[in-house]
Amino acid sequence: METLGTRTVADRAVADVRRRRPWRVVSSLAGALLLAGVSAVVGCRVAGSDGVTPVPQALAFLPWLLVPGGAGLALAALGRWRTGMVWGVAVLAVTGWYTQPYGDATTRPKGAVLAELSVLTSNTEFGWATDDLVATVKRERPGLVFVEECGFRCSDALAARVPASDYPYRDVVREDGSAGSAILSRFPLKPAEPIASEMAMPGAVATIGGRDVRLQLAHPMPPLPGHDKTWRQELGRIGEFAASARGRPVILAGDFNATQDHALFRSVLDGGALHDSARLTGQAHAWTWPADRTSPVRTQIDHVLVSGDFKATSARFLTLRGTDHRALLVTLGLYGG
Repeated sequence: METLGTRTVADRAVADVRRRRPWRVVSSLAGALLLAGVSAVVGCRVAGSDGVTPVPQALAFLPWLLVPGGAGLALAALGRWRTGMVWGVAVLAVTGWYTQPYGDATTRPKGAVLAELSVLTSNTEFGWATDDLVATVKRERPGLVFVEECGFRCSDALAARVPASDYPYRDVVREDGSAGSAILSRFPLKPAEPIASEMAMPGAVATIGGRDVRLQLAHPMPPLPGHDKTWRQELGRIGEFAASARGRPVILAGDFNATQDHALFRSVLDGGALHDSARLTGQAHAWTWPADRTSPVRTQIDHVLVSGDFKATSARFLTLRGTDHRALLVTLGLYGG
């Protein structure tokens, strides 16, 4: 009788496996893998950590994780895996929450408007976009220009083709390839300590509307897979600068190689009480990189950050031929405080 009962249970188990279609098992497993990957990245976002490779790279495209998250949910539903379906809904809800723009949507500067100016930042990709950069500077006539990856060709062109009468004040670090950088200004400049980095990050103090405004170019190394230590160190130094300049008028602009979903970038904003101009003008999700591909998977890593002494009134993203970054042109008002 016992043997018969055991056989009956075994037969039922075999029949149950036969009734369960193999593609449902495969579908559930595939869904679990997708949800696990998305959960790891979103979990770091919730914890306020940039994690380790490949998390920093994936965090740059966090809103796009809704795609694999949705696919994971669909596969769980196809496999009739109830736990997976609940998991998928939770992952999508948390990911969707973090697609909301980070930071204040407005600044509240006090006093009279001392000056209005526009600020342009552009990564010219080794100087290959120099011709379009020069044309843009001449056409838009921004008050301040921050240029990243300004190689020899770029720095020479700025010297020869951008009139000194228009930009008499300059801080140019003449280096080859991606290491060169430049700040061009219509306003008087005084020297300031640069931030130590592999790609030049010069700084200066500009006199604008009678006030001293601390200018700083940002261009940390990118978080290359497996080699993101330098990125962390250099973004950390940018954060230290921002904290040390807190309470002063500040413009911090450039290619940060980071988005609002990176904890290190948020620490720069928080530590320096800074505001992202794109966020202030309602364009927190406008992309800047990569501009040389047709893929829709893009993100915003180029920023103009300002202290609360400024009010941003517009932000435009400009396409320059020859570079994988869109340039960012913002219009600012500086208040007396």
